Amino acid sequence: MEWIDLTQTVSSEMPGIAIRAAKTLEKDGWNARTVELYTHAGTHADAPVHFGMPGPSIDEMPLDKLIGECWVVNIEDIKEKELITLSHLGGIAEQFREGEGLLLKSGWSKLAISNPKKFRDELPRISEELAKWCVERQVKMLLVEAPSVADVNNLEEVTRIHRVLFGGKVFIVEGVCNTAALTTPKVEVIVMPLKLKDGDGAPARVIARTINP
Repeated sequence: MEWIDLTQTVSSEMPGIAIRAAKTLEKDGWNARTVELYTHAGTHADAPVHFGMPGPSIDEMPLDKLIGECWVVNIEDIKEKELITLSHLGGIAEQFREGEGLLLKSGWSKLAISNPKKFRDELPRISEELAKWCVERQVKMLLVEAPSVADVNNLEEVTRIHRVLFGGKVFIVEGVCNTAALTTPKVEVIVMPLKLKDGDGAPARVIARTINP
């Protein structure tokens, strides 16, 4: 099956990214650039230390946590700042099996470059009800198109939701894109974050492919 790239392209247009020339072909004989990365810029994965929770840093994340089967949850009708609740899962909630993941297909990533302020400040976010359900049902990974699973302008909320998920060992991946290319109920997902020592998170390449029925 063909792999689908769910990763935002890292560019200087992206908040938290600075790129400058380090070497040039004309002056040095080769081209090279220096890239400054915010660890939670673009498509990225979180580690528990991001919110002071015990657990592996991003470089020590078990490899089997980075690969999983995920249900594609279509929530494209979601509104700005709306809470994503268990009801949004529909029939998936009954079919879900321990160890699977959830990929929330909202279309929100389309705003990442076109309207970065709205992308960050008006995001739909995970409700505490859904976060606790993810822990109870042992969701392996949770992928969202928004830059966070919770309101980044509300410290209490963003801390609480992350800690609930981290407490249940849910692997959090934020800022995925190109979800319109996902047309099947389930996909196999691979998440490959940069191996940053003691990392609280890191930009990641995220790819998916259809699972055969």
